[in-house]
Amino acid sequence: MTIVLAGDIGGTKTLLALYRTREEQLEPLCSRRYGSEEWPDLAPMVLAFLAEARETGAAQEAPAAACFAVAGPVQQGTARLTNLPWQLEERELSAATGIPVVDLVNDFAVLIYGLLHLGPAQQASIRQGSACGDEPVLVLGAGTGLGVAYGVPGADGLVAVASEAAHAEFAPRHEAEWDLKQWLGADLGISRVSIERVVSGTGLGHVARWLLSRRHPDGDHPLQRVTGDLPAAVASAAAQADPLAREALDLWLDAYGSVAGDLALTGLCRGGIWLAGGTAGKLLMELRGPLFRRAFLNKGRLASVLEPIPITAVTDPAIGEFSAACRARMLLGAAG
Repeated sequence: MTIVLAGDIGGTKTLLALYRTREEQLEPLCSRRYGSEEWPDLAPMVLAFLAEARETGAAQEAPAAACFAVAGPVQQGTARLTNLPWQLEERELSAATGIPVVDLVNDFAVLIYGLLHLGPAQQASIRQGSACGDEPVLVLGAGTGLGVAYGVPGADGLVAVASEAAHAEFAPRHEAEWDLKQWLGADLGISRVSIERVVSGTGLGHVARWLLSRRHPDGDHPLQRVTGDLPAAVASAAAQADPLAREALDLWLDAYGSVAGDLALTGLCRGGIWLAGGTAGKLLMELRGPLFRRAFLNKGRLASVLEPIPITAVTDPAIGEFSAACRARMLLGAAG
Protein backbone atom coordinates (compact mmCIF):
# COMPACT_ATOMS: atom_id res chain seq x y z
CA MET A 1 0.00 0.00 0.00
CA THR A 2 1.23 3.46 -0.95
CA ILE A 3 -0.05 7.00 -0.37
CA VAL A 4 -0.54 9.42 -3.27
CA LEU A 5 -1.54 13.08 -3.25
CA ALA A 6 -4.06 14.54 -5.68
CA GLY A 7 -4.72 18.23 -6.19
CA ASP A 8 -7.27 20.22 -8.20
CA ILE A 9 -6.03 23.80 -8.35
CA GLY A 10 -8.14 26.72 -9.51
CA GLY A 11 -7.98 30.47 -9.22
CA THR A 12 -10.61 30.52 -6.45
CA LYS A 13 -10.20 27.20 -4.65
CA THR A 14 -7.74 24.34 -4.37
CA LEU A 15 -8.78 20.82 -3.41
CA LEU A 16 -6.15 18.49 -1.94
CA ALA A 17 -6.73 14.82 -1.18
CA LEU A 18 -4.73 11.82 -0.03
CA TYR A 19 -5.47 8.34 -1.33
CA ARG A 20 -4.14 4.92 -0.39
CA THR A 21 -3.49 2.55 -3.27
CA ARG A 22 -4.79 -0.99 -2.74
CA GLU A 23 -4.01 -3.19 -5.73
CA GLU A 24 -6.24 -1.66 -8.44
CA GLN A 25 -8.29 0.45 -6.02
CA LEU A 26 -7.89 3.97 -4.66
CA GLU A 27 -9.10 4.50 -1.08
CA PRO A 28 -9.72 8.16 -0.13
CA LEU A 29 -8.16 9.04 3.22
CA CYS A 30 -8.75 12.75 3.68
CA SER A 31 -9.34 15.91 1.70
CA ARG A 32 -9.53 19.62 2.27
CA ARG A 33 -10.58 22.71 0.37
CA TYR A 34 -8.42 25.84 0.51
CA GLY A 35 -8.93 29.38 -0.73
CA SER A 36 -6.23 29.67 -3.38
CA GLU A 37 -5.70 33.42 -2.98
CA GLU A 38 -4.98 32.99 0.73
CA TRP A 39 -1.66 31.27 -0.03
CA PRO A 40 1.50 32.70 -1.63
CA ASP A 41 2.24 29.45 -3.47
CA LEU A 42 1.20 25.82 -3.69
CA ALA A 43 4.10 24.28 -1.73
CA PRO A 44 3.23 25.88 1.67
CA MET A 45 -0.37 24.78 1.24
CA VAL A 46 0.69 21.19 0.52
CA LEU A 47 3.00 21.13 3.55
CA ALA A 48 0.22 22.43 5.80
CA PHE A 49 -2.19 19.80 4.44
CA LEU A 50 0.28 16.96 4.99
CA ALA A 51 1.03 18.18 8.52
CA GLU A 52 -2.68 18.26 9.33
CA ALA A 53 -3.11 14.73 7.93
CA ARG A 54 -0.36 13.49 10.27
CA GLU A 55 -1.76 15.32 13.30
CA THR A 56 -5.27 13.97 12.79
CA GLY A 57 -4.04 10.45 12.07
CA ALA A 58 -5.55 10.40 8.59
CA ALA A 59 -2.20 9.46 7.05
CA GLN A 60 1.15 9.07 8.77
CA GLU A 61 3.03 7.99 5.66
CA ALA A 62 4.30 10.64 3.26
CA PRO A 63 2.96 10.49 -0.30
CA ALA A 64 5.19 8.73 -2.82
CA ALA A 65 3.80 10.67 -5.77
CA ALA A 66 1.58 13.66 -6.48
CA CYS A 67 -0.39 14.93 -9.41
CA PHE A 68 -1.74 18.47 -9.49
CA ALA A 69 -4.44 19.41 -12.00
CA VAL A 70 -4.01 23.12 -12.72
CA ALA A 71 -6.32 25.65 -14.34
CA GLY A 72 -3.99 26.71 -17.11
CA PRO A 73 -1.60 25.42 -19.75
CA VAL A 74 1.27 23.13 -18.78
CA GLN A 75 4.48 23.11 -20.80
CA GLN A 76 7.63 21.11 -20.04
CA GLY A 77 6.71 20.61 -16.39
CA THR A 78 5.87 24.26 -15.76
CA ALA A 79 2.49 25.91 -15.32
CA ARG A 80 1.38 29.49 -14.86
CA LEU A 81 -2.17 29.62 -13.57
CA THR A 82 -4.62 31.74 -15.50
CA ASN A 83 -6.15 33.50 -12.47
CA LEU A 84 -3.41 33.20 -9.84
CA PRO A 85 0.06 34.76 -9.60
CA TRP A 86 1.59 31.30 -9.10
CA GLN A 87 4.21 29.79 -11.36
CA LEU A 88 4.56 26.09 -10.65
CA GLU A 89 7.44 23.83 -11.61
CA GLU A 90 7.51 20.10 -11.00
CA ARG A 91 11.09 19.82 -9.75
CA GLU A 92 10.74 22.80 -7.43
CA LEU A 93 7.51 21.40 -5.96
CA SER A 94 9.17 18.03 -5.42
CA ALA A 95 12.11 19.63 -3.61
CA ALA A 96 9.91 21.93 -1.50
CA THR A 97 7.43 19.24 -0.41
CA GLY A 98 9.69 16.19 -0.25
CA ILE A 99 7.41 14.25 -2.61
CA PRO A 100 9.69 12.21 -4.91
CA VAL A 101 7.50 12.33 -8.04
CA VAL A 102 5.37 15.35 -8.97
CA ASP A 103 3.34 15.87 -12.14
CA LEU A 104 1.47 18.95 -13.35
CA VAL A 105 -1.42 18.39 -15.76
CA ASN A 106 -4.05 20.70 -17.23
CA ASP A 107 -7.18 20.47 -15.10
CA PHE A 108 -9.35 19.13 -17.92
CA ALA A 109 -6.80 16.93 -19.64
CA VAL A 110 -6.22 15.15 -16.31
CA LEU A 111 -9.68 13.55 -16.64
CA ILE A 112 -8.22 11.24 -19.28
CA TYR A 113 -6.30 9.40 -16.56
CA GLY A 114 -9.43 8.65 -14.56
CA LEU A 115 -11.86 7.60 -17.30
CA LEU A 116 -10.91 3.95 -17.58
CA HIS A 117 -10.96 3.52 -13.79
CA LEU A 118 -14.44 4.88 -13.07
CA GLY A 119 -16.73 2.74 -10.97
CA PRO A 120 -20.45 2.24 -11.66
CA ALA A 121 -21.42 5.04 -9.25
CA GLN A 122 -19.17 7.52 -11.08
CA GLN A 123 -20.62 7.17 -14.57
CA ALA A 124 -23.81 6.57 -16.54
CA SER A 125 -24.27 5.27 -20.06
CA ILE A 126 -25.52 7.71 -22.70
CA ARG A 127 -25.20 5.47 -25.72
CA GLN A 128 -24.24 1.81 -25.84
CA GLY A 129 -21.42 0.68 -28.10
CA SER A 130 -18.27 -1.36 -28.33
CA ALA A 131 -15.05 0.41 -27.36
CA CYS A 132 -11.68 -0.54 -28.86
CA GLY A 133 -9.19 -0.66 -26.01
CA ASP A 134 -6.17 0.32 -28.10
CA GLU A 135 -7.72 3.37 -29.77
CA PRO A 136 -7.88 7.07 -28.74
CA VAL A 137 -10.61 8.36 -26.42
CA LEU A 138 -12.31 11.75 -26.16
CA VAL A 139 -13.67 13.65 -23.16
CA LEU A 140 -15.90 16.71 -23.52
CA GLY A 141 -16.99 18.91 -20.65
CA ALA A 142 -19.84 21.36 -21.12
CA GLY A 143 -19.80 23.56 -18.03
CA THR A 144 -19.08 27.27 -17.76
CA GLY A 145 -17.01 26.73 -20.91
CA LEU A 146 -16.34 23.64 -23.02
CA GLY A 147 -13.39 21.43 -22.12
CA VAL A 148 -11.90 19.07 -24.69
CA ALA A 149 -9.12 16.51 -24.28
CA TYR A 150 -7.96 13.40 -26.06
CA GLY A 151 -6.37 10.28 -24.65
CA VAL A 152 -3.87 8.43 -26.83
CA PRO A 153 -2.76 4.88 -25.94
CA GLY A 154 0.87 4.65 -24.81
CA ALA A 155 3.16 2.03 -23.35
CA ASP A 156 1.96 2.73 -19.78
CA GLY A 157 -1.69 3.51 -20.53
CA LEU A 158 -3.46 6.55 -21.90
CA VAL A 159 -1.46 9.73 -22.50
CA ALA A 160 -3.52 12.91 -22.04
CA VAL A 161 -3.45 15.41 -24.91
CA ALA A 162 -4.86 18.83 -23.99
CA SER A 163 -6.90 20.60 -26.64
CA GLU A 164 -8.32 24.04 -27.35
CA ALA A 165 -10.80 22.63 -29.88
CA ALA A 166 -13.63 24.43 -28.09
CA HIS A 167 -12.21 27.70 -29.39
CA ALA A 168 -12.52 26.67 -33.02
CA GLU A 169 -15.16 28.69 -34.86
CA PHE A 170 -18.77 27.64 -34.46
CA ALA A 171 -20.02 26.43 -37.86
CA PRO A 172 -23.79 26.86 -38.36
CA ARG A 173 -25.52 23.92 -40.08
CA HIS A 174 -28.90 25.52 -40.77
CA GLU A 175 -30.73 28.84 -40.78
CA ALA A 176 -31.51 28.89 -37.07
CA GLU A 177 -27.86 28.36 -36.10
CA TRP A 178 -26.80 31.02 -38.61
CA ASP A 179 -29.22 33.52 -37.07
CA LEU A 180 -28.01 32.53 -33.58
CA LYS A 181 -24.38 33.05 -34.54
CA GLN A 182 -25.00 36.49 -36.04
CA TRP A 183 -27.07 37.61 -33.04
CA LEU A 184 -24.54 36.28 -30.53
CA GLY A 185 -21.64 38.04 -32.22
CA ALA A 186 -23.52 41.33 -32.11
CA ASP A 187 -24.78 40.80 -28.56
CA LEU A 188 -21.31 40.00 -27.18
CA GLY A 189 -19.53 42.54 -29.37
CA ILE A 190 -17.23 39.97 -30.97
CA SER A 191 -16.36 39.31 -34.59
CA ARG A 192 -15.80 35.58 -34.18
CA VAL A 193 -18.06 33.13 -32.35
CA SER A 194 -16.35 30.02 -30.99
CA ILE A 195 -17.91 26.62 -30.39
CA GLU A 196 -18.02 27.06 -26.63
CA ARG A 197 -20.12 30.21 -26.96
CA VAL A 198 -22.93 27.82 -27.94
CA VAL A 199 -21.92 24.36 -26.71
CA SER A 200 -21.45 24.92 -22.97
CA GLY A 201 -23.62 25.56 -19.97
CA THR A 202 -23.20 29.27 -20.60
CA GLY A 203 -24.08 28.58 -24.24
CA LEU A 204 -27.47 27.18 -23.26
CA GLY A 205 -28.18 30.52 -21.63
CA HIS A 206 -27.09 32.31 -24.82
CA VAL A 207 -29.42 30.17 -26.94
CA ALA A 208 -32.31 31.00 -24.62
CA ARG A 209 -31.53 34.72 -24.69
CA TRP A 210 -31.49 34.66 -28.49
CA LEU A 211 -34.90 33.00 -28.64
CA LEU A 212 -36.27 35.38 -26.02
CA SER A 213 -35.07 38.38 -28.03
CA ARG A 214 -36.91 37.04 -31.07
CA ARG A 215 -40.11 35.76 -29.45
CA HIS A 216 -40.53 38.07 -26.46
CA PRO A 217 -39.03 41.48 -27.35
CA ASP A 218 -41.25 43.12 -24.70
CA GLY A 219 -39.65 41.09 -21.89
CA ASP A 220 -42.84 39.28 -20.88
CA HIS A 221 -41.40 35.76 -20.46
CA PRO A 222 -40.56 34.44 -16.95
CA LEU A 223 -37.02 33.52 -18.02
CA GLN A 224 -36.35 37.19 -18.71
CA ARG A 225 -36.75 37.86 -15.00
CA VAL A 226 -34.15 35.29 -13.93
CA THR A 227 -31.26 36.99 -12.15
CA GLY A 228 -29.23 33.92 -11.19
CA ASP A 229 -28.25 30.79 -13.09
CA LEU A 230 -30.05 31.18 -16.44
CA PRO A 231 -28.92 27.83 -17.95
CA ALA A 232 -30.25 25.97 -14.91
CA ALA A 233 -33.49 27.93 -15.12
CA VAL A 234 -33.82 27.04 -18.81
CA ALA A 235 -33.31 23.33 -18.11
CA SER A 236 -35.84 23.47 -15.27
CA ALA A 237 -38.41 25.31 -17.39
CA ALA A 238 -37.91 22.82 -20.23
CA ALA A 239 -38.62 19.96 -17.82
CA GLN A 240 -41.89 21.75 -16.98
CA ALA A 241 -42.82 21.89 -20.69
CA ASP A 242 -42.21 25.59 -21.27
CA PRO A 243 -42.17 25.78 -25.11
CA LEU A 244 -39.38 28.34 -25.48
CA ALA A 245 -37.14 26.64 -22.92
CA ARG A 246 -37.76 23.30 -24.60
CA GLU A 247 -36.83 24.77 -27.98
CA ALA A 248 -33.65 26.29 -26.53
CA LEU A 249 -32.61 23.01 -24.94
CA ASP A 250 -33.35 21.07 -28.14
CA LEU A 251 -31.24 23.47 -30.22
CA TRP A 252 -28.42 23.16 -27.69
CA LEU A 253 -28.56 19.34 -27.60
CA ASP A 254 -28.51 19.24 -31.40
CA ALA A 255 -25.39 21.46 -31.53
CA TYR A 256 -23.68 19.48 -28.74
CA GLY A 257 -24.27 16.17 -30.51
CA SER A 258 -22.90 17.53 -33.78
CA VAL A 259 -19.76 18.92 -32.13
CA ALA A 260 -19.19 15.64 -30.27
CA GLY A 261 -19.33 13.77 -33.56
CA ASP A 262 -16.94 16.20 -35.27
CA LEU A 263 -14.39 15.94 -32.47
CA ALA A 264 -14.66 12.15 -32.37
CA LEU A 265 -13.91 12.02 -36.09
CA THR A 266 -10.98 14.41 -35.62
CA GLY A 267 -9.23 11.96 -33.30
CA LEU A 268 -10.87 8.73 -34.54
CA CYS A 269 -11.85 8.10 -30.94
CA ARG A 270 -12.94 4.48 -31.20
CA GLY A 271 -11.89 3.94 -27.57
CA GLY A 272 -14.97 5.79 -26.35
CA ILE A 273 -16.37 9.24 -25.62
CA TRP A 274 -17.06 10.65 -22.16
CA LEU A 275 -19.20 13.69 -21.38
CA ALA A 276 -18.10 15.51 -18.23
CA GLY A 277 -18.76 19.03 -16.98
CA GLY A 278 -21.67 20.37 -14.98
CA THR A 279 -24.36 19.51 -17.52
CA ALA A 280 -23.58 15.81 -17.98
CA GLY A 281 -25.16 14.44 -14.83
CA LYS A 282 -28.00 16.98 -14.81
CA LEU A 283 -29.23 16.28 -18.35
CA LEU A 284 -28.84 12.51 -18.59
CA MET A 285 -32.29 11.84 -20.02
CA GLU A 286 -31.94 14.61 -22.59
CA LEU A 287 -28.48 13.44 -23.68
CA ARG A 288 -29.87 9.94 -24.10
CA GLY A 289 -32.60 11.24 -26.40
CA PRO A 290 -32.85 11.22 -30.18
CA LEU A 291 -31.69 14.79 -30.83
CA PHE A 292 -28.18 14.34 -29.45
CA ARG A 293 -27.85 10.89 -31.03
CA ARG A 294 -29.01 11.96 -34.52
CA ALA A 295 -26.72 14.99 -34.58
CA PHE A 296 -23.79 12.89 -33.37
CA LEU A 297 -24.25 10.38 -36.20
CA ASN A 298 -25.19 12.88 -38.92
CA LYS A 299 -21.79 12.77 -40.63
CA GLY A 300 -22.70 11.47 -44.07
CA ARG A 301 -20.44 8.67 -45.26
CA LEU A 302 -18.56 8.71 -41.96
CA ALA A 303 -21.59 7.85 -39.81
CA SER A 304 -20.51 4.20 -39.85
CA VAL A 305 -17.24 5.18 -38.12
CA LEU A 306 -19.15 6.73 -35.22
CA GLU A 307 -21.91 4.14 -34.94
CA PRO A 308 -20.01 1.65 -32.71
CA ILE A 309 -18.53 4.24 -30.33
CA PRO A 310 -20.02 4.21 -26.80
CA ILE A 311 -20.78 7.50 -25.04
CA THR A 312 -20.68 7.74 -21.25
CA ALA A 313 -21.52 10.57 -18.84
CA VAL A 314 -19.19 11.26 -15.91
CA THR A 315 -21.40 11.88 -12.88
CA ASP A 316 -18.79 12.09 -10.09
CA PRO A 317 -18.40 15.74 -8.97
CA ALA A 318 -14.93 14.88 -7.58
CA ILE A 319 -13.69 13.51 -10.90
CA GLY A 320 -10.79 16.01 -10.99
CA GLU A 321 -9.29 14.78 -7.72
CA PHE A 322 -9.96 11.14 -8.58
CA SER A 323 -8.29 11.49 -12.00
CA ALA A 324 -5.27 13.23 -10.48
CA ALA A 325 -4.97 10.34 -8.00
CA CYS A 326 -5.13 7.86 -10.88
CA ARG A 327 -2.35 9.77 -12.61
CA ALA A 328 -0.23 9.81 -9.41
CA ARG A 329 -0.66 6.04 -9.08
CA MET A 330 0.33 5.64 -12.72
CA LEU A 331 3.52 7.64 -12.03
CA LEU A 332 4.55 5.14 -9.35
CA GLY A 333 4.66 2.39 -11.96
CA ALA A 334 6.64 4.57 -14.36
CA ALA A 335 9.11 5.55 -11.62
CA GLY A 336 9.62 1.91 -10.68
